[in-house]
Formats: sequence, C-alpha cells, structure tokens
Amino acid sequence: MAQKSSIEWTESTWNPVTGCTKISPGCKNCYAERMTKRLTAMGQLNYRNGFKLTTHNHVVDTPKTWKKPQTIFVNSMSDLFHKDVPYDFILKVFESMQDAHWHVFQVLTKRSERLLELAPDLPWPKNIWMGVSVENEDYKFRIDHLRNIPAYITFLSCEPLIGPISKMNLRGIDWVIVGGESGPKSRPMNQEWVSDIRDQCLEYGTPFFFKQWGGVQKKKNGRLLDNRTWDELPSYDQLMRL
Repeated sequence: MAQKSSIEWTESTWNPVTGCTKISPGCKNCYAERMTKRLTAMGQLNYRNGFKLTTHNHVVDTPKTWKKPQTIFVNSMSDLFHKDVPYDFILKVFESMQDAHWHVFQVLTKRSERLLELAPDLPWPKNIWMGVSVENEDYKFRIDHLRNIPAYITFLSCEPLIGPISKMNLRGIDWVIVGGESGPKSRPMNQEWVSDIRDQCLEYGTPFFFKQWGGVQKKKNGRLLDNRTWDELPSYDQLMRL
C-alpha cells in the first residue's frame, strides 16, 4: 500500500531514501527530522539509522505494485539529489517511476545544482514532475536551474517561506506552491510575501497553490488568502497531454 499523505497538494508519499543533512535556512526546523525521531522510537525498520541518509533498495519498485493511479510525492523524508545518494540509485528510482507510468510522481529538491548536472542522463517521461524548494530571495537561482530541466511539469515549493521572493522569472514554470512553517519554533510568514508571489503567478498565468499559514497551531491558522483558498494545479491542457 502507498503511504497516504495529509499534504494538501499530493495523495501519497514514497521514500526510497530517508535521512538528510541541512543545506539552507529552510532546513532549520526540518519536519522530516522531527518525524524521523518519532518513527525511529516506534521501531520502524526504514528509520533504524535515524536521520542518517539511507537508501532503501527494497522499496524502489513498490509503486509498480500500486495499481490505483495516484499522485505520489517522492522522498518526503529526504532529498533524492543529496550528494550522498549514488547516481546509479537515482537512476533506478527514475526508471521505476518511468515503468509505473499510470502514477504521477512529484520530485522535490533543494540540491538544484546536482539536479542540473544529472538531468541529461535521466529519463524524463511525462509522469515525472520536477520541483525545487525556494524559501527566500537568496535561493532564486534554483528556479533558473529548474528551467533547464527537461521535465514535462516543473514546479516551485516556497515552503517554508521565510522571506520575500521578488521579481521571479516564472517563464517555463508550471506551478507554484507557497506555505508557512509549522510546528515548534516555526518562523512567521508575512502576508505581503504571500500576496506578492500570488500576484507574480497571476502575471505569468502560473497556477498558484497556497498550502497553509503554518505556525504552532497550523489548523487554526488555516489556509485562506484574501478570504479564499487557492488550490490551483497545472493546467488541464498540460495534464491532458500526459
């Protein structure tokens, strides 16, 4: 069975890699690190190494056994393009996604440099969506890297949004997700930052998805922006071409 997800923009998660290391300010209060401590304490075998990066060959092909088509977030508990994940393993994961063509796979990374380096050697079927995390102005360069990836659908995850991101070049970007940080020690998100990104998306005609305001009580804080939810997805025409 796929692991059902409470993440608003996906349906399930699949973690052929677990564990990670911090690379930029968005990692400071890592959700995956907090969750790993819980899973390790529960005796989950895939988390026996705690948050030390670990590849799991035994789950690489599991999406092929899930017959019901679904949208799957890849490595919610790690980063597939971490420097310590061997290229051969990354290739096996991509080949598995290619074989399981009835699913849509959403891959998200902060390691856009390595993504750009390896992309020419990876298969890019239409069911693999590729995204990068951009948490503030200093990491807009990841968008430029993403624009040069031959993925059919490309997307940005501005979560946790910890600062403004102005004047983004969204040419060739198919989707933008924004969300505030949640949990203990969460950093506040300014409404002006969110509204500005939303307006940039409107200018480019890029679908905009507002996930949450975040905070310690994220459910209470909700996900309304200007008195409405924003649940836009890549356009119908794009999806019909898959």
